[in-house]
Amino acid sequence: MNTSDLPPLVLIAGPTASGKSALAMALAGLTPSVVINADSMQVYRDLRVVTARPSVEEEARAPHRLFGYIDGAEACSAARWAVDATAAIKQAHGASLLPILVGGTGLYIRTLLDGIAPVPPIDPAVRTNVRALSVMDAHAALEREDAAAAARLAPNDAARIMRALEVVRSTGKPLGDWQGARTGGIAGLVNLVPMILLPPRDWLVERCDARFELIFEHGQDEVSVLTARGLDPALPVMRAIGVPEIMAYQSQRLVKSESKNGGKLATRQYAKRQYTWFRRQSPEGWPRHIEPLNDETIKELAILLRDNALTL
Repeated sequence: MNTSDLPPLVLIAGPTASGKSALAMALAGLTPSVVINADSMQVYRDLRVVTARPSVEEEARAPHRLFGYIDGAEACSAARWAVDATAAIKQAHGASLLPILVGGTGLYIRTLLDGIAPVPPIDPAVRTNVRALSVMDAHAALEREDAAAAARLAPNDAARIMRALEVVRSTGKPLGDWQGARTGGIAGLVNLVPMILLPPRDWLVERCDARFELIFEHGQDEVSVLTARGLDPALPVMRAIGVPEIMAYQSQRLVKSESKNGGKLATRQYAKRQYTWFRRQSPEGWPRHIEPLNDETIKELAILLRDNALTL
C-alpha cells in the first residue's frame, strides 16, 4: 500500500536523448510495470526509427502503451492523448502494475496532470483574420486585448500569440481565465513520483548528434514509405525531426552532409526548447537529475524511483 493511499505514477521526463527510455527500462526491470509514452511524435506508428521509439526487443521486455498507436494520417492532440493515457494508467493500476510515464512533451504531461482549459471552439472567421496577421501585428494586438498574455509570451512565439489572440477575440475572455478553469487532470488521483533529467548541455548535444546519425542511417526506408503515402505536409508526422531533412536528401534537394547537419541542428534546437521548458515549467518540488547518465546512475535512479513509488 502506498503511503499516500493513492496509486503510484512514475514520471520520467526531460529533453530528447537525455536517457529517459534507458531509465524507464531499468525501472521496469525492477518491478512489474507498464511503460506509457508521453512523446507527441512517438505516438505515430509510421516512424519507429525516426522518432527513436523503443525497439521491438525493448517492448518485449515490458508492456508498452501509446507507442506507435496512431496512424500518421491523423493528428494527435494533447487532449486526445491525455484521455488515452488516463485509461492506460487506470489499466496498469487495475493489473497491479506500476505505470511509468516517459517522454519529453511538456504540453502532454501538463494536460494529463492539470487538465485542459475548456475553451469553446474558435469562430472560424476570427481564426482566419488572426492567422492573416504578421507575428508583430498579432503581438501588438495582443498587448491591447490581453496584456497579461502578451507579457508572458515571447514576441516571436507565433503559434502561442495567435492562439491567445484568437481566444480572447472569439470568447471575450483572456486565455489565462480559461486556463485557470482547467478540468480533467489526474494529479489529485495519483501519487506522482517525478524525475526530470537535465544533464549537462554539452553531453546532451553529443547525444543528439549521435542519435541523428543513427536516424539518418537507419530511417531511410521509413521516410520513403511515408513519402509514398502522399500525406498532407502539414500533418505532425510529416514535420517530425528527420522527416523533412531525409525527404530533401532522397529528392536530391540536399546532399547527405546538408541533410545530416540540418537534422542535427533541428534536434539540438528541439532539445534546447525541451530543456528550457522542463527547467522553468516543472514544479520546484520535482527532483532534477543534472548529471550525465551512465549504467551506475541509471541503476541508482531506478532503485530510487521504485522505492519512492512502492514504499510500504
